[in-house]
This record gives sequence, structure tokens and C-alpha cells, in this order.
Amino acid sequence: MAAGSLPSLVIVLLLSTVVLSYVQSCSHSGYLTGTTSKCNEEKGAECCKAGKKYRQYRCSPPVTAATKAHMTIYDFSEGGDSAAPSKCDGEYHSDHEMVVALSTGWYEDGSRCGNTVRIDANGRSVLAKVVGECDSVNGCDEEHNFQPPCRNNIVDASRAVWKALGFYKSHNGDYDITWSDA
Repeated sequence: MAAGSLPSLVIVLLLSTVVLSYVQSCSHSGYLTGTTSKCNEEKGAECCKAGKKYRQYRCSPPVTAATKAHMTIYDFSEGGDSAAPSKCDGEYHSDHEMVVALSTGWYEDGSRCGNTVRIDANGRSVLAKVVGECDSVNGCDEEHNFQPPCRNNIVDASRAVWKALGFYKSHNGDYDITWSDA
């Protein structure tokens, strides 16, 4: 082995250990148990299965220049998909606004609130403002419209974001995307 390659090997091993440690630490952090009380099945409540366990996540995969995520369509308006206004600004947002909510780990205790993210999908790119959190820890209650906790890789996006990406009514509201901080 050449003399200069040993320090390089040590650095690679250390970096691999750090990355592996992060990936392993981003597994689910517990379970939330479903309930049948006050579920609103008309709004698609999924926590109406008493005793069913739903995974909780306090982290999300690392953010890169092309972070893989699962985008879901979300109604940020009053009377929409949440019983509460957006977490970042305490406001409701119309379907015509380019807004998103990020899973708990990416939301980072609100550090991305008001920031713009870039979403790439369907051969297009759009910019959208972060206005909320897709809670990956809490759920199955009135505040979360009796929905289970989000997975750790979710970008909830308004109808305007979907439309700008070229998705219309023919799409079912779920799509794999990449995103990054803009």
C-alpha cells in the first residue's frame, strides 16, 4: 500500500461510518396506536382501526441537491385536509398558491418555514414556499384530522404545485419526486 493512500482510506472509512450512522439513526422512532373515536371517514381518516400501530419518525433522509421524496396532494385551505392552519404562519392557503409542507425531519423545527424549495418531477421544475410540517410523530387525533403520522419522506404539495408540474385530475395524488432547498 502506498504511503499516501492510508490517510485517504482512513478518511473514507470515517465518512462511511458517519453516513451509515445517520442512515441507521433515521429509522422509525416508535409507534402510535390508532383509535376509533371521532374519526372522520368522509375526509379519508385512516386512524379508525383501533389498536393498529402506525410508525413515527423524528428524522428524514439527508437533504441533497436531489433529495428523493414522495409528493402527496394537500389542501391547505380552511376546511381542507387539516383542522388547523399552516404551522409556519398560522394561515390557510388557497389551492392557487405554490406551497408545501415537509416531513418532520425536513421541517427541522420550523427552520425551513418561509423558505423556497425546488421540486423536480415529470420533466419539470417548480419553486414552492414551505408553510407547514407533515407531522411524522403525531397523528390519529382531531388536530391531524385523524390521519396517521406522515412517513419521513413526504412533501405535501398544493394543487397549484401539482398543476405546475403537469399533473392534473388524471393523477391519483401520489408521485415520487426529488426536491432541494432553492
